[in-house]
Amino acid sequence: MRRITLRLKAGREKSIERRHPWIFSGAVASASGNAAAGDVVDIATADGRWVAMGHYEGGSIVCKVLSFDHHEADEAFWRARLESALAYRQSIGLFSYVEKDDFNVDVFSDCVEKDDRLDVFRLVHGEGDGLPGLVVDYYNGIVVMQAHSWGMKRELPRLAAMLASMLPHYGLPVAGVYDKSAATLPGGEEVADGVLWGEVPQEVVVTEYGSRMLVDVREGQKTGFFVDQRENRRLVSRLAAGRRVLNSFGYTGGFSVAALRGGASQVTTVDISQKAVEASNRNVALNFANGAPHSGIVADVPRWLDEVEEHYDIIILDPPAFAKNHKVLQQGLKGYRHINTQAMRRLPKGGLLLTFSCSQAVSADDFQTVCFTAAAVAGRSVRVVQRLTHAADHPVSIYHPEGEYLKGLLLQVE
Repeated sequence: MRRITLRLKAGREKSIERRHPWIFSGAVASASGNAAAGDVVDIATADGRWVAMGHYEGGSIVCKVLSFDHHEADEAFWRARLESALAYRQSIGLFSYVEKDDFNVDVFSDCVEKDDRLDVFRLVHGEGDGLPGLVVDYYNGIVVMQAHSWGMKRELPRLAAMLASMLPHYGLPVAGVYDKSAATLPGGEEVADGVLWGEVPQEVVVTEYGSRMLVDVREGQKTGFFVDQRENRRLVSRLAAGRRVLNSFGYTGGFSVAALRGGASQVTTVDISQKAVEASNRNVALNFANGAPHSGIVADVPRWLDEVEEHYDIIILDPPAFAKNHKVLQQGLKGYRHINTQAMRRLPKGGLLLTFSCSQAVSADDFQTVCFTAAAVAGRSVRVVQRLTHAADHPVSIYHPEGEYLKGLLLQVE
């Protein structure tokens, strides 16, 4: 069947020629037919020259580009893209950690680096893997797929079957594949999450560099766990020995368990969700059979930081996106500034702050300016120790800098 062609306005092909994978509605002059969300369409310049193929979405980002070369969106095309994503992760040594024997931690000190087992990571990261609108995470045999476009939603059954057959060749067993797209698809149409292949439990136990974590793959945030913070959690393990650690916006306690494995003297997890705090307590118990110096607090973090008087040696600020788009950017920046100011006031001389923004609308420069302002308001001298971002299984296309959504700083406060 002949594909519909979107014809661009004169001069609006430049971003496509620079291989940016998004086409905005304002750049389109006309269409050769009535495209529906999820259709594969061709893109042509004002004078009719073909430039790309992509998924039509119909919103402000009217099309997400799948290829800048002539291709059919057939079985071979999708398999090649998945192979490329998996081969990249194999090339950086990610899958080699899976083969190590498991290690059950029964003490809460001197644990770091005793086990490097890792069976939780990202397999597909949207535009970074040439698959815009698709996220795939691996949880110890359970694959969770999340579509952020209707085109990818249509392809999920086919892609799930492909992954189930391909992953064992990389040493990754697959028990089930789950579609968790209900909360991420654009538009108002209701869809249900569900099993695409095999069997999928409510929870699965994963291991991240020796730390065991319960992941609710059906109802947890994102695909179930914040896979992107893996290397930053490992950094906390290396910094935590003998220190009092505050994990704010702590969710299910990933940073808390990492700090305890590193020998933290005390860890406090704060989150507004009682379910999340209960999960953090369960995860601590899963790792430290003899108990650990951990407490979980259900509270609104900004308000709690305003009121608490206790000081901590390390504070982790990993909030949800305060600015989901540019319309609320200034309001979001105020939120980041407030919590960073309060955190800096709760650190002693030489204390460490790991602070993050996962708001795509907030640039790295914006975020550093926020932290500069927070330091000035708090009256503290602050040095940037390290810039932080997501792990290497979250690659960013050089043509799509927006893909670098996670910005973080490791700061020392004097």
